[in-house]
Amino acid sequence: MNPIEVFKAISNESRLQILQWLKEPYVHFKPHEGVDMKEVGVCVSQITDKLNMTQSTASQYLTILQRAGLITTKRIGKFTYYQRDEEAIKQLARFMMNDM
Repeated sequence: MNPIEVFKAISNESRLQILQWLKEPYVHFKPHEGVDMKEVGVCVSQITDKLNMTQSTASQYLTILQRAGLITTKRIGKFTYYQRDEEAIKQLARFMMNDM
């Protein structure tokens, strides 16, 4: 984990909001085509709709979060699904508690 990249990634309100939504996907999203959101994740189109922005902007935000190591992706057919990387979130919390 690169703390600088992580802090840059979460310094944007929409990107931070995505992480918060992905923590409890069933609270914030409707299931996509019968996909188990806890196991597979949330479809990019669902995130785009909830953010109320273009797909290209939402995809850029998701790419930044992925590069920072905060989310993972899974491709199923023509759809891409996103999940929080809970271990990375725990590492960030440990870093903040122990090294800051």
